[in-house]
Formats: sequence, structure tokens, C-alpha cells
Amino acid sequence: MRKLFLVLAIALTLVNVEAEEKNGFGATLKESNFHLNVDLQTKYLWRGMEMMTEDSAPVIFPSIAYTTGGFYAYVMGGYSINGKYSEVDLGASYTTGWFTFGLNGYYYPTNNTPNDNYFDFKSKTTGHWWEAVVTMTPTNIPGYIMVSNFFAGADRNLDGKQAYSTYAEIGTHYDFLKDNTISLAVGAAFNKSCYNGYEHNFGVTNIELKYTYTLHFKNDWTLPLSASYVINPVREKSFVNLTAHFGF
Repeated sequence: MRKLFLVLAIALTLVNVEAEEKNGFGATLKESNFHLNVDLQTKYLWRGMEMMTEDSAPVIFPSIAYTTGGFYAYVMGGYSINGKYSEVDLGASYTTGWFTFGLNGYYYPTNNTPNDNYFDFKSKTTGHWWEAVVTMTPTNIPGYIMVSNFFAGADRNLDGKQAYSTYAEIGTHYDFLKDNTISLAVGAAFNKSCYNGYEHNFGVTNIELKYTYTLHFKNDWTLPLSASYVINPVREKSFVNLTAHFGF
């Protein structure tokens, strides 16, 4: 009888192995580490800066992300619906404990000509912006501190020299039921930088109060909708912005 059960167990195991789905390379199918995201903003605001000062229009941000353990990498585009603005970004980060260390690259393709200089990486002529970012997120405090520096690329001051634009931001949030959240962030530029037109030294450039309401659908799919009230004291401007985040 024991031999019979043993034979049946082996047979069932073989059936399960044969039933496993394979991909074109012969490997067993598994959950993907890749994710798709699409963000829609009624106005393109970033760290208190208005990115489209003329011909302003809603902007769509499609992206592909890869995650495994503490490692995260992404490729993202930014395109206004009126065709007046475009952007191509890529980056990677690693999280360990409270800290996340990241490297980002930003590029702004031309919209009115097929000619571009994407592969120009010369320090004085490149259109790429290279940024290093460190974020500290304590596990026992609902908040974060982030410091960013453009260490290379097209971040050049009024004299044409590398500006090393430095930005720091501190934020906190209060959570409600059903993934709804209210948050506050305050950011400042520390030198004459891209955040203040290379005209000022230290100054608060971003105060953002944001409320996020999350819609819940079947199969655990969610749609976060965020409304932000943004003040830029250096530019003496204020904005109200709506963002919808689609994640797959």
C-alpha cells in the first residue's frame, strides 16, 4: 500500500511539473518585476517650479519601472497634450534601512525639429541633467527628508559654469482609512540654482499641501487622485494642481 501511495505521489508531482507554463526560453513563468505607470497632471509642477511657463497644458507621464529587493529603476517620459513640451528621464535607486540613494538623468527633446543631441554628453554642450539624491525615511515617524544635487550636465549658471543646484525638502503626512492621505512638504534651494533662475541664494521655493483620495476597484486595483495647493515664495506664485496616478 505504501508503494502505491509513493507511486501516486511521484505521478502527481510529474503531472504538476509538466503542467508548469514555460516561456519561449524554456524557463518557468513567474511574477514580473516590471510595472507600468501613467500619471496625468493638469499643470506640470515639480519642486515648486512651473515647468511650462508658456503654452501651458496638461502633461502625461508614461513610465516603466523595475523593482527587486531594495533596487528600483525606471524610464519615464513627459508629454504635454498640446505637443509643446517633452521630457525623457531615467534613474535608479537603492533603499537600505532608512536611506534611499538615487541617481537620475533628465533630458528635454526638441519639439519643433527632428534633430536632437541625445548622445551629446560633453560637459559644456550636453542637454542632460544628472542628479544625485539621498532620502531619509524613518520607520517610526510619518515623514522624510530629501537632499538633491545636480552634479553634472546642463545645470549651468549665468556665467556658463556648473551651478551644482542643491535642493532639500522635508515632508510629513497623516493617513486616513481607505488609503486616503493629507501631506505637507516644504522645499528650499540652497544656492543660486535652477530653482530660482540662478539669481538667489537660500530661499524656500516649494510649499505643497496635498490631499490624496484613493478610488478602490475590483481585483485590488486602486486609482489615487491628488489635489495640491502649491506656493513658491521665491517666485511669488501659487498653483492648484490635480494628479491622477494609474499603476499596473
